[in-house]
Amino acid sequence: MRTRISDVRVFDGERSVEHTSVLIEDDRIVVDDHAPAEVEVDGTGRTLLPGLIDCHTHIFDGDLARALTFGVTTELDMFCLPEVLLAQRALATTRDDVADFLSAGTLATAPGGHPSQLLAAPGVAELGLAPFDTISGPEQAADFVRARLAEGADYLKIVVDDGAVHGAELPVLSAATATALTEQAHRAGLRVIAHAITEGEVRIALDAGVDGLAHVWTDISPHTADLVERVAAENVFVVSTLVYFEALGDHHENAADCARPGSFEDALRVARALFRAGAPLLAGTDANPFAPTHGASLHRELVLLSEIGLSPLEVLAAATSGPADRFGLADRGRIVPGSRADLLLVEGDPTTDITATGAIADVWRRGVRQVRR
Repeated sequence: MRTRISDVRVFDGERSVEHTSVLIEDDRIVVDDHAPAEVEVDGTGRTLLPGLIDCHTHIFDGDLARALTFGVTTELDMFCLPEVLLAQRALATTRDDVADFLSAGTLATAPGGHPSQLLAAPGVAELGLAPFDTISGPEQAADFVRARLAEGADYLKIVVDDGAVHGAELPVLSAATATALTEQAHRAGLRVIAHAITEGEVRIALDAGVDGLAHVWTDISPHTADLVERVAAENVFVVSTLVYFEALGDHHENAADCARPGSFEDALRVARALFRAGAPLLAGTDANPFAPTHGASLHRELVLLSEIGLSPLEVLAAATSGPADRFGLADRGRIVPGSRADLLLVEGDPTTDITATGAIADVWRRGVRQVRR
């Protein structure tokens, strides 16, 4: 099957090209030979983007289908249990009406550490969550990483979180354990992403040698500028998740409640400082079964990134080519011959008005045009 999208503006992952055409053959983008195609799509007044990549989600039944509806063709899951990983991977492999995904599988946290406290939270039991593997010390790091490889993890997520932001006191990985996990994961060829949401926790993660941070952090101090510069100098990527902190703030009755120790406003300040320092920012939402929602929330994340100073082209790259580069996804994130035909067609021009990403006209996953709901 050949599909041509004609007279369309294309954001190829890095730059915008006006009045061009893109040819899809089966599941790939190919060089346009101008021969007739079975399906012709008029791109006049529209923009074609690589399928969006959400760099921080948590996947349960139905989430991958919901994500694809909003043009999110790949989700990077940051924690799911082995049985969920296997079931959702089978779904994404065999069907084209759901988004693709990669996963950290079981994250690395101390016994009783975050997010263990959420197992008893209202509504969580119905999701089928159960106790999961934890790690007590650096001597267990090699076995822990081997277990993640065996369950099919694509990267390792470590949790450095003492509970302060959640209004709790939680056990937390020691610095030595975080370092041992990172070293073992790197030996196994896995990237390491750290959940760390205070300045002190971020320093532990950086000292451990992680490749990326799963969130911006949420506290401000006289040392913030130095930490921001260190993140940029070490080329550690940061997944923004601003919409998560926005949603978290919405669930508190007043600003004082959500300032433990940080807030949505502080998250914005940190993100803005990271951007100005040149730290790599990737778009992610922390979408979960509650809030933010899968798919739709990524479009809000793009707006928030624009509000901290990214240009529309920089925002779009943060949700396409940037994640592809940082997570080693060479087959997606760009519109070039040979790439997977994971595509989003929108009305208008998001290269000048980022809100246009929400005006969805068509979505393709592996070359299959989706039925618009």
